[in-house]
Amino acid sequence: MALLPILCYPDPRLHKVAKPVQAVDARVRALTEDMLATMYDANGIGLAATQVDVHERVIVIDVSEERNQPLVLINPELLWRSDDRQIGDEGCLSVPGIYDSVERAQAVRVRALDAAGNSREIEAEGLLAVCIQHEMDHLMGKVFVEYLSPLKRGRIKTKMLKQQKEQRQQAQHA
Repeated sequence: MALLPILCYPDPRLHKVAKPVQAVDARVRALTEDMLATMYDANGIGLAATQVDVHERVIVIDVSEERNQPLVLINPELLWRSDDRQIGDEGCLSVPGIYDSVERAQAVRVRALDAAGNSREIEAEGLLAVCIQHEMDHLMGKVFVEYLSPLKRGRIKTKMLKQQKEQRQQAQHA
């Protein structure tokens, strides 16, 4: 397993729309393993392939307290979303250190392939439902900050670009 570099907002590659996976093969299974290792290492609860610059419809999630219930969703499709909404603070491994309120459906049902290539349907609510919607947005090229006001989004973009510049300067002097 390898740790993959995570793209940071406002990297334009985060806005690419992911293509469907053609076959769940050894390459895709290795990708899901690497994505899970990367997500756990970064202390996240979800990661979309888009965030590691692989533009295929692959998501990994683990919202368990023990971090031992990985969920792999390949070619996920949203079948249903509840009319009930919830507003909660969201963060993102591609927007480190930034959290803000986003409104999402309280429950969802998705169909996807698992790491073995088997089709399954999952009904989720609460944190898992939010995480699924957040990661599916990534597959469509959407980052959660796009739900925020243009003013907030602009401030976040400026802050992220400043952090990235500082990190590059530190790397050059190391």
